[in-house]
Order: sequence, then structure tokens, then C-alpha cells
Amino acid sequence: MTRSLGTNFDAALSSSGFKPFFAVDLGFDSGNVRLWTGYKNITIDSNTFFGSGGVMTIGAIDETGEIRANGVSIHLSGLNSSLLSAILNEDYQNRNIILYFGTLDSAGAINDTPYIVFRGQMDVMSIQENGDTSNIVVQSESRLIDLDVPRERRYTKADQQIDFPNDKGLNYVASLQEKAIVWGG
Repeated sequence: MTRSLGTNFDAALSSSGFKPFFAVDLGFDSGNVRLWTGYKNITIDSNTFFGSGGVMTIGAIDETGEIRANGVSIHLSGLNSSLLSAILNEDYQNRNIILYFGTLDSAGAINDTPYIVFRGQMDVMSIQENGDTSNIVVQSESRLIDLDVPRERRYTKADQQIDFPNDKGLNYVASLQEKAIVWGG
């Protein structure tokens, strides 16, 4: 898939002072958790991302020319146990996750708009505790994984009424099954 980059972003990728970063936006019901791999807070799309420093690492990001669901893993290490309890009490499966890739200029400001490298849903979260801190791995799946889910829908009145209770469009489908239709005349 062809993607375009902003001119400042493209120039930053080829400069000798290349300073890359990743930022992740994890959508929870109680509010989004936004972290990035730097140390101070930054703003992306009018949202504040908190600096995680060396706490967050990103697993391999696969991208192919095929239509295929690829996943990504986000590793958060050394987290405070209070954050862990908040995560344990949240429903996280099928919640949105967006992973950004961007570059910083020599002053530490963001070059151009960060590039979205992954958009999907959180799938599995594994947690390992050791005393006061915790390590969390968030496995995520691409939105394309939904293509593998079979759709059990029928062209019947009852099935149509699930989504559109006042629709009368499929009332006569059953009577049409054995009907002889003369085409032309």
C-alpha cells in the first residue's frame, strides 16, 4: 500500500540527527492511556501523551502487501502497582489501540504529523508482578481479524427485524421461493 509522508517527516528520516519515537493510544472505558517512548509530555492530534522513557517497548511490526491481519505487542515494564489495579478492573478486549511513529527535531519538537503504523484492538494482556512493579504485555490484533469472523445472517423477515424492526422489505421472501416468474412476454 502506498503511503505519503509529510516533507518535514521525510527530511527527518534522512537526516543525520534522526530522533525516532513511538506513541501508543490505548482506549479504555474509563479513559484513554496515552504513552510515548520519550521523557516529557507531547501532544499528538490534540491529545497529551505521557513520557514513559524506557518503560515502553514495541514488538515487531509486520506489514505486507497482502490483505492479512497482523498484530503487534506493546511491552510496559516497571509499572507502579496502582496502574496495574486500574488495568485489571477494566475491560480491555476489543478496545481500540493506535500506534504512532514519529520523529523529533533538534529542539525536541515533533516533525510533521506522526505516522499511524498500527490501528486495531487489544486482544490479550499478560501481567507479571515482582514486588512493587509489574510488567504488562498487550497483544493487539489488526481490525482485519474481524474478516475471519463468520457472519450468520439470513435473508428472512426475522433476521431483518433484528436491525430494522419497522422494515417490511423481506415479508414476502418465503412466498417467492417456489414462485414461477415468467420473464418477457
